[in-house]
Amino acid sequence: MKSVMNITTLMCAAIAAAVFLPAEAAGTGIENPVEGRSLADTSRVVDLDEVLIITQPKESFRLRQQPLSSSMYSARDLSAMGARDLRELSAFVPSFTMPSYGSRYTSSMYVRGIGSRVNSPAVGIYVDGVPVMSKSAFNQHYYAIDRVDVLRGPQSTLYGLNTEGGMVRMYTRNPFSYQGTDMELGWGTRGWRNAELTHYNKVNDRFAFSAGGFYDGQNGFFRNQTTGDRADKFNEAGGRLRLMWQPTQRLSLEGFADYQYVDQNGFPYGQLNLETGEADSPASTYQGSYRRNTIVSALNVGFKANHFDLHYTTSYQWLKDYMMMDQDYLPADYMHLRQWQLQNAMTHELSLKSNRPVGGFWHWTLGVFFSAQWLRTDGPVFFDADMTNRMYGMLQPMIEPMMYHAILDAFTRRMIGQGVPPAAAPAAAAAAIEKAGGVHVTGVEMGAPGIYRTPQFNLGFYHESNFDVTRNLTATLGLRYDWTHAKIAYEASTFIGVRASVLGKDATRYLTSSISDLLKDNFNQLLPKFGLTYRFRDGNVYATVTKGYRSGGYNIQMFADILQNDVMGAVRARRIDMGQFASGDINIEHTEADYQDIAKTISYEPEVSWNYEAGTHLNLFQHTLQLDLSAFYMQVRNQQIAIMAPGFSYGRMMTNAGKSYSAGMEAVLHGAAFDNHFDWSLSYSFTHAKFKEYMDQQTLNGAPVALDYSGNYVPYVPQHQLAALADYRFDIGGSWLRNITIGANMNAQGKTYWNEANSYSQKFYALLGAHADADFGPVKLCLWARNLTSANYNTFAVGSSATRRQEYFAQRGTPFQMGVDLKFHF
Repeated sequence: MKSVMNITTLMCAAIAAAVFLPAEAAGTGIENPVEGRSLADTSRVVDLDEVLIITQPKESFRLRQQPLSSSMYSARDLSAMGARDLRELSAFVPSFTMPSYGSRYTSSMYVRGIGSRVNSPAVGIYVDGVPVMSKSAFNQHYYAIDRVDVLRGPQSTLYGLNTEGGMVRMYTRNPFSYQGTDMELGWGTRGWRNAELTHYNKVNDRFAFSAGGFYDGQNGFFRNQTTGDRADKFNEAGGRLRLMWQPTQRLSLEGFADYQYVDQNGFPYGQLNLETGEADSPASTYQGSYRRNTIVSALNVGFKANHFDLHYTTSYQWLKDYMMMDQDYLPADYMHLRQWQLQNAMTHELSLKSNRPVGGFWHWTLGVFFSAQWLRTDGPVFFDADMTNRMYGMLQPMIEPMMYHAILDAFTRRMIGQGVPPAAAPAAAAAAIEKAGGVHVTGVEMGAPGIYRTPQFNLGFYHESNFDVTRNLTATLGLRYDWTHAKIAYEASTFIGVRASVLGKDATRYLTSSISDLLKDNFNQLLPKFGLTYRFRDGNVYATVTKGYRSGGYNIQMFADILQNDVMGAVRARRIDMGQFASGDINIEHTEADYQDIAKTISYEPEVSWNYEAGTHLNLFQHTLQLDLSAFYMQVRNQQIAIMAPGFSYGRMMTNAGKSYSAGMEAVLHGAAFDNHFDWSLSYSFTHAKFKEYMDQQTLNGAPVALDYSGNYVPYVPQHQLAALADYRFDIGGSWLRNITIGANMNAQGKTYWNEANSYSQKFYALLGAHADADFGPVKLCLWARNLTSANYNTFAVGSSATRRQEYFAQRGTPFQMGVDLKFHF
C-alpha cells in the first residue's frame, strides 16, 4: 500500500507540474525539435500517427482514436530510453513485460496478467505488416526502426488467435519518405559492440529501396563458475532488403527479406537463496548455448479502388536453431538437453477497407487470413554420471537380486530335469552360478531420445464496422471466426541400460519404453468486439468489450518424464521378466489405455478471456500534455500455465488453470515545456491478477496430494510498473555543434511471484539510466549508462526437483553498464 501511495504521489506531482507549465510552453506555436512542426497542430506529442505516416490495412482510424489502450514510440523515443530491442522497450510500457533471461529461444511476454513461457504466445508481433509466426523468433535484433506500437488487451477480432493479451507492431523506415545512409557504431563495457549500416534510396517517384546489415555482440556479465565461460556472451549478425514499387497511383507493391543469425551462451541460472532473494553465479556442468537462423520474407500488395482499399500480404518464414541446456543447473552432472528445431511457415491475408464512410457514417473492414506451420523438434535428454550413479544406487539392489533369482530358478529346473533331487537342486544351482562368476550389476546408462512433428493450420474470417452514430459518437462492432487444426506426431523413447556381469560374461541389457502416435484436434471460436468512442475537442473517451483467445495444443517437453516414470514404475512393480532380461533386451508394451492417458497428459485446452475496458485519450493545455488513461477487468477461463512436469520434473509443460481474473489500470503522461526544449513522460500500471479456481496435484512419498492455488497471484506478472523519462536540449547554434541533449530515465516493477504457490518472489526494484547526446549535424555522439546504482534483482526464477531435492534457481539482472554510440547520416 505504501508503494502505491508513493507512486500516486509522483503521478499527481507530474500532473501539477504540467498544469503550471511556463507560459511560453503553453503557446500555440511551439516547434517540435525532431519534425519541426507545431505541437498545437500535428506534433509527435499530439498524435504520432500524423507524423510517422503508416498505412493501416485494417483500422479505419488512427491508433489514439480507437477504443483501446495503446502506446506509440518513435525512433527518438527508443533512443531516449536506451531500448535496443523489444525486451528493453517493455520496461517502459505499462502492463507489458518481456523479461530478458535464458536465451533468444525464450520469448516470454505478459500483458495484463496474460502470457506464458512455453507453447502458444499471448502477444502477437507484426513487423512491417507481417505476423512473426515462431515464438522462438520473437526476440530479434531490430534496427532501422521508425516506430513501435504496443496495443494492450485482446486484438483477436482483427488479428486472430494468440493476440489475447495484446500486440506489438514494428515499422522500419520507408525509403520513399526517408533517404540517405545511416551508420551506427557502438561500444560499451562488458565487451558490448554494435555496428549497423542501412542505405535508403528513392530512385524515382515509383521505385525505392533500402538495404542494410548489422553486427552485435557482448562478452557477457556472468561467468560460469564450473566451466569458466562467460555464461551470457553472444554474437549476432544479419541483413535486410526492402523493395517498394508504385507503378500507378492506385497500385503499390512491397517485398522484403530479413535474415538474422545469433550464437550465444545462455541460461545463466544460479542457485537462489529464498531468504535473501539473491542468486549465486551460474555454476552448471555444461555451459548452455543457443544458435538460431531465421528468415522472414514477405510480399505486400495494395490497391486503392474508388470506394475501398484492398491489401494482400503473403509471407514465408524459416527458422532453424539448436539449443543445449544443463537441465539441473548444478555443478553436479545430472542431465542435459539438446534440442533442434526446424520450422517452415507461410501466411496469406486479404483485407478490404472502406476508404470513405458509406452513407457518410459507416466505416467497414473485412478480410480472410490463413497460416500454416510445419515444425519438427528433435529433443533428446541425456542423463549424466551423477544421475546414472544415483539410478545405479536405486536399481542395483532391486535388479541384481531379481536377475539372480531368475537365473537361479532356471538352473534349478535344469538340474531337476537332469536328475538332481529337488531338495538339493537349489544349492547345486547356486554353487554353479557362483562358480561361473555370479550375477553382478556394475553400472547404469540412461537416455530419452524423441522426435516431434507439430504442424498447425489456422483460418480466420473477420469483419469490423464503425458507425458514426452522431458527429461525436462512434460505435464499433466486430466479429471473427477463427479455426485452428493442430497435430502432433511423436516418436519418443527412453531406455535404462543395465551393465552386468552374468556368469562371467559382461553384457548390457536395455529396458526400453517406446511410444509413437498421431494426435490431432480442431479448435474454433467466435471472437466479438463491442466499443463506443465519444470524441470532443481535446480527445475522446471510450468503453469496449472484447473476447480473447489462445488455441489449445500439445506439450512435447515432458515426454522424458512420462517414459522414465513408466520404466521405473515397471521395475518397482516387478512387471519385468528378469529371466528374459538376463538374456536379452526388453521393451515395455503399451495398451490403448496407456495411450489415452498420454494423450490426456500432453494436451491442453484453449484459453478464453473477456476484457472489459474504459479509458480516455486527451490532449491538454494547448496540446502540450498528452494523457492516456485506462482501467480494465479480464475474466479468464482455462488459463494456460507453464509448470514443471510431474515426476522427475525436468521438463516444462503447459496446463490449464480453472479460472482467473486480472484487474488494473494504466496511465501515461507525455509533455513538452520550455519552448519544447524539455521533453518528458511518466507511466504507471497496476495489475491485480489472481486465480479464482485452480486445483493441482503433486506426488509426495508416492501418494497424490491435492493443491489448491485459488486466490493466489498469477506468476511472472509484476503488480506495479513505473517508468519515467526526461530530456532537456541545449541549443548551441554553432557551425559545427548544433545542440546538446541531457536525459535520464527510470523504470521499476514488482512485486513478481515466481510460482503458483506464491512461495517466493521478486520485490519491487528500480533501475536508473542516463544519456548525453551531442548533435553535430551529420554526426551524433551519444554517451549512455544503465543501472547506475547497480541494483541487484532477478529477471527470472524457477524451482526444480530434477535431482529429487527441491532446488531454486534465478537469473540476475544486468548490473551497471556504460558505453558510447556514434551515429552518422549522409
